[in-house]
Amino acid sequence: MAQKEFVRVSAAVPLVRPGDVGANLAAVRTLVQQAAAEGVQAVVFPELCLTGYTCADLFYQPYLLQAAERALAELLPDCLGLLVAVGLPVRVSGRIFNCAAVIVDGRLVGVVPKTYLPSTHEFYEARWFASALEATVNEVTLAGATVPFGNDLIFDLGNGAVCGVELCEDMWTANPPSTRLTLRGANVVLNLSGSNELVGKTEYRRSLVLGQSARCLAAYVYAGAGVGESTTDLVFGGHALIAENGALLAEGRRFARKPQLTTADVDIGFLDFERSANYAFRTAGNTVGAVRTIRPPALSCVHTGGNPELRRPLDPHPFVPGASADRKARCEEILSIQSTGLATRLEAIRCRDVVLGLSGGLDSALALLVCVEAFDRLGLDRKGIHAFTMPGFGTTSRTKENAERLCEGLGVPLETIDITAMARQHLADLGRDESVKDITYENTQARGRTYLLMDKANQLGGIVIGTGDLSELALGWCTYNGDHMSMYGVNSGVPKTLVRYIVQWYAEEKVKGLKGEKVKRLKGEDADVEVAAKALLDILATPVSPELLPANADGSIAQVTEDKVGPYELHDFFLYHFLRRGAGKEKLRLLAGLAFAGTYDAQTIEKWLDVFFRRFYSQQFKRSCLPDGPKVGSINLSPRGDWRMPSDVGFTEYSPMK
Repeated sequence: MAQKEFVRVSAAVPLVRPGDVGANLAAVRTLVQQAAAEGVQAVVFPELCLTGYTCADLFYQPYLLQAAERALAELLPDCLGLLVAVGLPVRVSGRIFNCAAVIVDGRLVGVVPKTYLPSTHEFYEARWFASALEATVNEVTLAGATVPFGNDLIFDLGNGAVCGVELCEDMWTANPPSTRLTLRGANVVLNLSGSNELVGKTEYRRSLVLGQSARCLAAYVYAGAGVGESTTDLVFGGHALIAENGALLAEGRRFARKPQLTTADVDIGFLDFERSANYAFRTAGNTVGAVRTIRPPALSCVHTGGNPELRRPLDPHPFVPGASADRKARCEEILSIQSTGLATRLEAIRCRDVVLGLSGGLDSALALLVCVEAFDRLGLDRKGIHAFTMPGFGTTSRTKENAERLCEGLGVPLETIDITAMARQHLADLGRDESVKDITYENTQARGRTYLLMDKANQLGGIVIGTGDLSELALGWCTYNGDHMSMYGVNSGVPKTLVRYIVQWYAEEKVKGLKGEKVKRLKGEDADVEVAAKALLDILATPVSPELLPANADGSIAQVTEDKVGPYELHDFFLYHFLRRGAGKEKLRLLAGLAFAGTYDAQTIEKWLDVFFRRFYSQQFKRSCLPDGPKVGSINLSPRGDWRMPSDVGFTEYSPMK
């Protein structure tokens, strides 16, 4: 069922010879056959590809129009099992229209005329063609079939894909026909184009395709005329693009001197999920005119192409940009959002002091960096950042020393408060034996630390800064009213996989720019930011752990979080596709299996997928009372923002757990 949510689409760019309809038909046939062999379900060709886009005054000639119609009739039997949108000129009621003929399963089912005709600069289309707005009929007889005619057609394939069609300039206008088509149900837009190449035009064209796919919450498949077109005054590159809700899935190579088929699998399930959750998109549908929905008989076959894998980018770390430059920019932006949020809060409440617990782990390290950046933005002395390390039963010398070095390098005061005696006293008050290493033993320490931090904040006139991240909140991997609680949670919108990269970026890139800078500490000594960088790098190399259980005999960390709840890279993958893209368990299983092939086997993925859903559903009560914190990405679990869910929702046969 999960695979049915994906529809394979292609943008086909044949080598066209202007005026040679027979050669063009052969070129189109070859790519149709290739598309069928590759399991494509919908393929779009360039504008006027059966005749060539650059035929100019030859479009007036009846022989060319008749040849194009015959070619269309001959193409029909080759299109079994898929939708094909192919371009040709069509004479209707004494006018010639630049059209897309839509073929489904070997039958012509509709003809879509171009609406906006470019007739400035190098373009003269209004010389030959009439606009769809000039049409006087809504049906046309072509290639032996009488079918709907107009720019108001959408084609429901019955497999989840509903296709709308527009031609080249239609997309470049202020009111593209695809806006109406998608607001009325189309989730895949096919664009037959004859756009020429100019310096800088490629980037602009790409941005238009991405932008329209994002505005329409749709897939957008764009096929541009290729190098076979006439070069009398223009050069055509055959630009092929496939986008999905603002993301580029595939792009062909321009200026290729051979036929090209650019293919990707679009996620129809995601697009429908996104639309159902977007109130503005739903209401905008009331502002546009009606469309005619064509529902051809179901495709006679669904090609597999012998390739079960998805043809689309599938990043195992969806929160982390793949390109190094993009990753650096993302890390800098997120830290800016976090620190600006904290700075604004401090300014609003007229507070010059913050309190946070520093464990020597990743999350608290990032929280400290946010505090430093916020104080620097406000021009406040860093002595107002009160960091506390609170060793307990499981604290190792490695994490304690890293906390100390980090504060030393950043010029932030650090105070040590050993909570061991307090925890022992509390266990004694509960009548609990210290040898019983259960949840009470662990949470006595977690809540004790929060108790101290809250009282310290009262004592100092400051606020407690929360350190827990988005991934921990999703899994409920926090102690209720312990590390779960604060007065401002700066990391609450940052997933664990991204926390790691922000800390690494700070250590490797930002600190470089601070080398030699003297950071004044309380007593006036100079702090060395390189000491902070070294501490951050060792924190990155330390296993993630709450350190609530005693260390191993050799002093190493005994309690490794990912051994208990599973790899965070898997959970962040599940979280992204579940909340952001509406994937259920079956789809998550499929996607994770492909994304982590060679890293985790099917049994491991299944094990942690069960853990993810069990914890996500059972731990909502912790998220229902979260403190304030800045949203930094497309996913957030604040009960005042992106996520509202009953804390006592039950597991039924319909839940993702099943």
